[in-house]
Amino acid sequence: MGAHLVSEVRGAAPREDPIREARRQWVEHGWGEAADGMALVTSIARVQQLLMERIDAVLRPLDLSFARYEVLMLLSFSSSGQMPMSRMGSLLQVHPTSVTSAVDRLEKQGFVRRTRNADDRRQVLASITDDGREVAARGTEGLNREVFERPGIAGGELHQLFELLSTVRASAGDPTS
Repeated sequence: MGAHLVSEVRGAAPREDPIREARRQWVEHGWGEAADGMALVTSIARVQQLLMERIDAVLRPLDLSFARYEVLMLLSFSSSGQMPMSRMGSLLQVHPTSVTSAVDRLEKQGFVRRTRNADDRRQVLASITDDGREVAARGTEGLNREVFERPGIAGGELHQLFELLSTVRASAGDPTS
């Protein structure tokens, strides 16, 4: 008995790809020129959801969000372990308010310290603490094992997809070189 029939017999809804069905509907309703683009955008959004579920499963036990993990990694990669908050927003490609919110939480957790730049008192620096380095290392170990080493496609396809997505990012004005 096919999987489709088995699921119907057991009372479960048949497993159909809702994005393929939406694409078919787009074509049927006269929007064929946009159907592939709609399917692409919807697929990317769904893949992002699926990956975030896996990422959250690794980081949640460490009481980290992906945004806070990214801040910790950015600081740990800097040569001095600190960086101006204004620079962090541009490197992470997020609004300054998002950086402030993430650093606020990390500071409360003891993973980051905020100080004023001794040379320019107007500039606020975020610095990673030893505890921050330790939790970032644990998060990286888990993410490498559970997500990054097995993203769902093979090596050659992985690089090809990265390059294709870089083209999409570049068309939107992101730096990609």
